[in-house]
Amino acid sequence: MYRLGIDIGSTTIKMALVEVPSDQVQSTKEVRILATDYRRHNAEPMKVGQEMIEGILKAISDQHSAINVGITGSVGMGCAQRLGVGFHQEVIAAAEVVKQLYPDVHCLVDIGGEDSKMIFFEEGCVPEMRMNGNCAGGTGAFIDQTATLLGVETSELNALAAKAEHIYPIASRCGVFSKTDIQNLISRSVSKEDIAASMLHAVSMQVVSALARGTEVHPKIFLCGGPFAYIPELRKHLLQALEMTEKDCIVPEYTQFIPAIGTALLAKGEPLTHAQVRTLFSNDHCSVAPLSGTLPPLFADEADYQNWLSGKQKKYGHNTINSQLTNFTQLSTLNSQLYLGVDSGSTTTKLVLINEQGQLVFTDYSYNNGNSLQAFHSALQRLRDALGQDIEIAGSCSTGYGEQLLKTAFRLDHGIVETMAHFMAAKHLQPNVSFVLDIGGQDMKAIFVENGSIQRIEINEACSSGCGSFIMTFARQLGYEVSDFAHMATLAQHPYDLGTRCTVFMNSKVKQAMREGAQVDDIAAGFSYSVIKNCLYKVLKLQSFDQLGEHIMVQGGTFRNHSVVRALEILTGKEVGFGPIPELMGAYGCALYALGRVK
Repeated sequence: MYRLGIDIGSTTIKMALVEVPSDQVQSTKEVRILATDYRRHNAEPMKVGQEMIEGILKAISDQHSAINVGITGSVGMGCAQRLGVGFHQEVIAAAEVVKQLYPDVHCLVDIGGEDSKMIFFEEGCVPEMRMNGNCAGGTGAFIDQTATLLGVETSELNALAAKAEHIYPIASRCGVFSKTDIQNLISRSVSKEDIAASMLHAVSMQVVSALARGTEVHPKIFLCGGPFAYIPELRKHLLQALEMTEKDCIVPEYTQFIPAIGTALLAKGEPLTHAQVRTLFSNDHCSVAPLSGTLPPLFADEADYQNWLSGKQKKYGHNTINSQLTNFTQLSTLNSQLYLGVDSGSTTTKLVLINEQGQLVFTDYSYNNGNSLQAFHSALQRLRDALGQDIEIAGSCSTGYGEQLLKTAFRLDHGIVETMAHFMAAKHLQPNVSFVLDIGGQDMKAIFVENGSIQRIEINEACSSGCGSFIMTFARQLGYEVSDFAHMATLAQHPYDLGTRCTVFMNSKVKQAMREGAQVDDIAAGFSYSVIKNCLYKVLKLQSFDQLGEHIMVQGGTFRNHSVVRALEILTGKEVGFGPIPELMGAYGCALYALGRVK
């Protein structure tokens, strides 16, 4: 008997084709794993599933054979409904593997992309199943996030952790809080090896504390899930947390396919023919229901987007800000003084050099890697290399996280608070500005202006929802560069309403969208709306959009994504302006301040 188990998770699809001699499987010897496949679906499970089916079926030589099919996984239920195939809850599927094939196991521990599970088995009792809540702590996504912060691939974490010498405390209960701890370790020049091992230790402790909850875990334990399969060091740290050794655990050969194998064992009912399975994921076979919640498209088409962009560039002086100084060797003949602005953030350093007309002569954007001084020094070296000659800087100013540090170390002329720098940059582009919204990677600042002066300032709290990292995290999770993800959003015809949720809780909404068959561009556009909704309704808590006035300017790296700008226009019904360098506006404001002080 052939049985195919399909595990469609939030980020991957796993398939396992097994052969069993009868309906009652008694031991591992009676189950043959004929073929497996494991791929990221990048929010297109139907397309990737169709590609995988072709390869899986090559393991069956008999074209007339019948195959029982079952589906599991966090995105699997909606897919199963559209495909007309039986669905099995993934925890039950994993438990079925242990019950049928590994009867001496006391506890199963499964770490997936966005969930973790523990199942306790006692003779004569129904298995006790425990799963994490909506928090990403102790999951594969948490591990991926650390790899991103360290600037390495997830596959490199194991080799790094194996060379660690020390373990440091890291908050593992929330991905947002862990970033603070990891950034702190990076700024203290703690080695990547120690940080990688500390993160794996934190994940292990989170799994044990959140799922065991006082229940004694004793041998044997059964480990499954992709992280255990690809990161052996994670197994070592979990065993240390449980005070066990390798002989106390079972790590099956196909550990990342356990729910898929369990679903195959549970697959019953009317079998499908070889031909039916081959077309299982094709468009002709799927029944697609309308999406449950959609929002207006951001643009009608590419031409509409380009016309909108052209109008913004003309109205807000993009050409006049961008310098005409194409040949740096001519600087000495221009008889123009130059002014330097630097925005030293917690993770990046932005540098801008302008002339007396406020035009850009040079810009630089780089990551700090925990050393603000070195980042600025390297930027100055790149400036000198680009100009090819010594120059005299008539005025200089700093802002941001490292404002005082750089001002003191490099003897800069001035230092101003970040909000003032952003306000000055916005006012230069729009003299009558009434509201300035700055959204960076992990923070958000809103400046209310009246009669040319700042009246009040609002900032977000510790939550990163609605910030640049919010979009970046999901773009990378779905396998796209942020720039590509942003452009897809501008062309979406049915933006999916993701609501206003934190980064962690948003995962469940994205899964729902994929279950309903939402396309990647619809999800991307949904994030653009969500960023603005978080800002308007959760941070600003506006009673009326009239509070924003009629001259709105936006800046910060997030607004390089023009779909976010357009979402703000649609939701408020107001025109929104932006400059050519939204991610550098803090540094640009500093340079303008230095220019103004000299004058």
